[in-house]
Amino acid sequence: MRHGPVPLQSFLVNTPEVELWPAGTLRARSNSHARLLARARCVLRRKRDGQYLAAEADGGLQPLVPNLAQQPGLAEARHAMVAFHAPRRAGIDPAGTLPLHRLEQRLHALGLDADAYATRTGLALVPEPERLAFAGFDRWRRALWLRLDAARAWLRMRDAALADGIVLEAISGYRSHDYQLGIFERKLARGLTVPDILAVNAAPGFSEHHSGQALDIGTPDEPPAEESFEATSAFAWLQARAPEFGFRMSYPRDNPHGIVYEPWHWRFHG
Repeated sequence: MRHGPVPLQSFLVNTPEVELWPAGTLRARSNSHARLLARARCVLRRKRDGQYLAAEADGGLQPLVPNLAQQPGLAEARHAMVAFHAPRRAGIDPAGTLPLHRLEQRLHALGLDADAYATRTGLALVPEPERLAFAGFDRWRRALWLRLDAARAWLRMRDAALADGIVLEAISGYRSHDYQLGIFERKLARGLTVPDILAVNAAPGFSEHHSGQALDIGTPDEPPAEESFEATSAFAWLQARAPEFGFRMSYPRDNPHGIVYEPWHWRFHG
C-alpha cells in the first residue's frame, strides 16, 4: 500500500464490470505494481476477481494485464474515468445507481428465481452505487467503501464510541454483486448447498452490502461476524447509541427474512 494518509474525499467510481480505485487505497501485489501505484492516480480493478487491469499514470493508461483492450467493460471504465476526475461540490452525495446488470442470469445459474426469492424473503433487489466514498480502513487495513452519507455517519459513530472508551472496527462495507456471487461459488465448491448458503448469505443482488449503506462491525479480540459479538460492550454501546447516528441492526433474532441472527450487521437509514 502506498504510504501517507488517504484523503476522506477519495471516491471509488463503479461500473458494471470494473471499479476505479484511488491508487493510494490499494495494496501493491509486486514491486513493479508498487512503483506504478506510487505515481498513479487511479487503478482499474476487475470486480469479478479483484484483478488489477491498468493504472492511470504518466498521462495515460498503463496495462497491468496482457491484452488490456480485450477486457470486458474496459470502454465503459475509460468513460467513467471522466467521472473519477470530475470536480465534486463539498456536501453533495453524488451516488446514482448502476442498472441491475446481468443479475437474473446469475441468479438463474444458482437455480434461483429473483421474483420468487424476493416474495419468499421480503428482501428487495439492491442496485450498486455509481460512486462510493472512502470511509477509512477495516480491521485488515483494506479500504472501506460506503455511500457518502453512510461514510460520514460511520466515522462520527466510531469517534463517539471511542470517546466512551469503546473501539468499533469495520469488518466489511460495500460488496458488489460479483463479490456476493463469489461467496456462493466458493461455498458451493466446498460442498454446501444453495439453501445452506442462503441461511447465512443473501442471494447476489439482495444483500444490503450492495447498497453501500451497510457494514459489519466488530471490536478487537472478538472474532468477526460471530454471534458472540452480542456479549461485548461494543454491541451494548451500539444498541444504545447507534440510532443517534442513523444505524439500525438489520437481522435480529427470528427476523422475517429467514437470515440468521447477525448482531454485527448494521445499516444506515439516515
